[in-house]
Amino acid sequence: MAWNPSQYLAFAGPRMQPAIDLLNRIPQETPGSVIDLGCGPGNITPLLRQRWQDADIIGLDNSDTMLERARTACPDETFDHCDITAWQPDRQYDVIFSNAALQWVTGHDTLFPHLLDLVAPGGTLAIQIPRNTDAPSHRLIGDVIEGGPWRDLLAPIRDAIPTQEPAWYRNLLSTTAQSLDIWETEYMQVLDGDNPVAEYTKGSQLTRFLEPLDEAARGEFESRYRDLVIKAYPPESDGKTLFPFRRLFILANA
Repeated sequence: MAWNPSQYLAFAGPRMQPAIDLLNRIPQETPGSVIDLGCGPGNITPLLRQRWQDADIIGLDNSDTMLERARTACPDETFDHCDITAWQPDRQYDVIFSNAALQWVTGHDTLFPHLLDLVAPGGTLAIQIPRNTDAPSHRLIGDVIEGGPWRDLLAPIRDAIPTQEPAWYRNLLSTTAQSLDIWETEYMQVLDGDNPVAEYTKGSQLTRFLEPLDEAARGEFESRYRDLVIKAYPPESDGKTLFPFRRLFILANA
């Protein structure tokens, strides 16, 4: 999937808060090795470095565009290209941290136990994934898919979204994790700008549906979506737009 770092970082503040909240719950004080899995443009990596100044920290992502931005923003850190589905390191790590990345990767039933196996004894697998699929911001994408000539192309992409209910992850990991903490938080994001929810999703969820379309269809799809989403999220009297956003957190200790 082709990522636009600038579009993604246009809402860096709201996107960063869940990562901060996840980081603050990780118990390890002096891990020797930390993986920033799905590091994107490297906007979270400095927070990991700030907390764990002496750790060996490596950022992994499969987007060359995002990695280029990360290396520019954090020239002293290490960033490597990696396909998460094929990641088979020959060692374990004290902390594997993944913020808003694994919702793009299918096969959670095998991926999440695999990641936990890559955590060293006493270490932590820390995951945050969006779970906002029932909100208008995401449901309206489905409405546009159903109402256009692109349905046959895009419906399978929509249906392949892998994120499950919290209890599903508990059942998946509880037998192998030494301890497990799973929770959800709905953030009341306050956004600025003209139709900011459309701009927000264009940097993430909407991208997966725009990319397969040709230029004309891409423009038509986005236009239809923008018309619908501005009605679902009208600005408040002060010009701000409220965008509730639900996120799922998992802390699994090995």
